[in-house]
Amino acid sequence: MRHIISTCVLCFSLQLLVAQTSSLQLSRPELLNKVKGMLIGSAIGDAMGAPTEMWSRDNIKMEYGFVDHLDSMVREPSPEGTWRMNLPAGGTTDDTRWKKLVVQYLLNTGSKGEFSAKDFASLLVKEYEAAIKGLKNTEGFAPEPYEDQARRMAWLQEWALVARPFIAGDYLKYNEALNRFYGGEMVCGGLLYAPATGLLFPGNPLKAYEETYKICIFDIGYARDLSALIAAMTAQGMTKGATGESMLSVFRDVDPQGFFKSRLVGRSAYRILREARQIIFATQKLQWSDVDSTKLPHPKHLKLDALYLTRMQKAFELLDAKNQDMPFHAGEITLEVLTAMLFADFDFEKALIFLVNYGRDNDTTSAILGGVLGAFCGADHLPARLVEPVLRENKKLLDNDLEQMANQLTDKILAMQQH
Repeated sequence: MRHIISTCVLCFSLQLLVAQTSSLQLSRPELLNKVKGMLIGSAIGDAMGAPTEMWSRDNIKMEYGFVDHLDSMVREPSPEGTWRMNLPAGGTTDDTRWKKLVVQYLLNTGSKGEFSAKDFASLLVKEYEAAIKGLKNTEGFAPEPYEDQARRMAWLQEWALVARPFIAGDYLKYNEALNRFYGGEMVCGGLLYAPATGLLFPGNPLKAYEETYKICIFDIGYARDLSALIAAMTAQGMTKGATGESMLSVFRDVDPQGFFKSRLVGRSAYRILREARQIIFATQKLQWSDVDSTKLPHPKHLKLDALYLTRMQKAFELLDAKNQDMPFHAGEITLEVLTAMLFADFDFEKALIFLVNYGRDNDTTSAILGGVLGAFCGADHLPARLVEPVLRENKKLLDNDLEQMANQLTDKILAMQQH
């Protein structure tokens, strides 16, 4: 009798678990909303930071004042930047191109969403070789077509030099190439595409981490952990009832590679999260008596009170003290992204404005944050005044149909869930 009762209780528990899991499952419209939120949100961040990428705060203030909207940009084309001269407001850089390329990879993964580092590397080499072929086939006297093809080739040049020996299984040459990747700096390689890979595993941050970690073969040291964690945050944010803190919890709870066990060092990613919290704690100590309105910027579109702006300036100063030699250092970028999220209490628009006005590699930081928070809040909660020009200019000028990509990726995720 006890056995029968125990079996019935177990069956009931399993039924309850299935019912709870089913209740958390996203419908297609809900899932599409979050996928669109990631792609469009990331592109908005990219577009907001693109006009002032790598600028100092003084230069941002001098030319744009306080950035709280999309602006046209005066900048020359470059491999990692824009591929067109002086893009209008809503134009984007390589941060959005990476999302497009990675979506192409995701759409061709297996039914279980298992990633292959060699397949991913092969896609990058294939794209690089196509750009070389395009350059060789360019004809005419005008320099512009040659320059355009050369930019397309140079964009993936560093990546292809690492990917090719990896594909061949020559891990000595792969290791040598990896340690020369962008001068051997711990650059934000996987962070450029991690929010997109996290989309494939809504509600499963562990799986998002494990699969993303596989393809971060361009990351050095704890940068690989950071990239996988950003994917895990995105996956965690794609659940009903997700909160900002539940997304940050992956830094503590998701560690399949055992970074917390690292001797003498522990998990650097968790230290970065603590540093972000310490910065926020310090800014919250400031009160109205600390406000000096004569030193504050003047937002044009958002209503931000003087105390908020004073605390923001303090956060900027505290972040300055932790800057790395290179603005695109994976640790620095993650610290800035986490600080912005916490400072703005996970508000999409306020967090982006924080990063864009801080400067440094602000199109990349904003694209990462925009992707994570876009997936978290969904496309229908993104500001329409930012969404419309980004969708329009990316489709018209840059061959980035973000809505089409979102629909294709949503169908892919649903097909995976059926298996």
